[in-house]
Amino acid sequence: MSAAAAQALSKRVKPIRVGVIGVGHMGQHHARVLSFLKDVELVGIADVDVERGLETASNYRIRYFEDYRELLTLVDAVCIAVPTKLHHEVGMTCLKAGVHVLIEKPIAASLAEAESLVNAAAEAECILQVGHIERFNPAFQELSKVLKTEEILALEAHRMSPYAQRANDVSVVLDLMIHDIDLLLALANAPVTQVSARGSKALGSEQLDYVTATLSFANGIIATLTASKVTHRKIRRIAAHCRNCLTEADFLNSEILIHRQTTTHLSSDYGQVLYRQDGLIEKVSTSNIEPLHAELEHFVNCVRGGDQPSVGGEQAIKALRLAREIETMALDGRPWQSGREAGVATEISPILP
Repeated sequence: MSAAAAQALSKRVKPIRVGVIGVGHMGQHHARVLSFLKDVELVGIADVDVERGLETASNYRIRYFEDYRELLTLVDAVCIAVPTKLHHEVGMTCLKAGVHVLIEKPIAASLAEAESLVNAAAEAECILQVGHIERFNPAFQELSKVLKTEEILALEAHRMSPYAQRANDVSVVLDLMIHDIDLLLALANAPVTQVSARGSKALGSEQLDYVTATLSFANGIIATLTASKVTHRKIRRIAAHCRNCLTEADFLNSEILIHRQTTTHLSSDYGQVLYRQDGLIEKVSTSNIEPLHAELEHFVNCVRGGDQPSVGGEQAIKALRLAREIETMALDGRPWQSGREAGVATEISPILP
């Protein structure tokens, strides 16, 4: 092997140095997956909780930092999994240090903060990926392929969970529904023209815990979304009502079922129906890859190759903008539609694939 070839090979396989900022519920999983990801070096973690940080660092035999800024000089990229209200502050510090960023959803607490992060990433020429993890769910990826050849009439999304002591600083819209907002925007691939929503709070809660919303798209598709933090079992489903079929995706079980209407008769010589088939159910196989593994692998590949992530800042802003509209509607009950009077949101931009 020539010296040039050896140098090129060495450059290709040089590990990407990554750190994790915030090792709570989601950050723990980031650290776990990064610890065994190919061509990645998990350098260290940062967390204001010293006991939790030291324990996590000990598990992976890496360095712990109480101040995340001390980690930035040692890494090429970071995964940020801190409370939403801190996304902007931490994200801006990392980007200004020239560090590539994967930040958990929602991208920020406000649209102004989200736009600031996108601008900072562009100025620093850094990757900014947002953790809309369901884009990497094998069930959603196969669902997208199936629906490319179907005419969608309506979409339904249900995302429900039992109450948990996590993400209680944001409403169920920003915690759970925003996943499906992002997915339905991608599937409908058209501007949203009208929004209506209703919601409720659990006893003693300061945030919306149950919200249902209806969206109208410019291409005629109607979508309904329901998200709950007070349902006694976990549900993660999307159904697409199409001209020729009903397609259901169960994200928890990575299962897709396609229901088609057919009528087949097998009759005897005397005209008696011996066999009748009124419907056909097709089951679509999916891979068993962990969505977070696929998401982080995509992030690392973007950092290594300079490609833009499939869920970057612009896509995350569209999801956040719509999520905020749904929150407003759920709280005051007034419908939103494009072209409303000044002082209220204007038309949501077309969603690009």
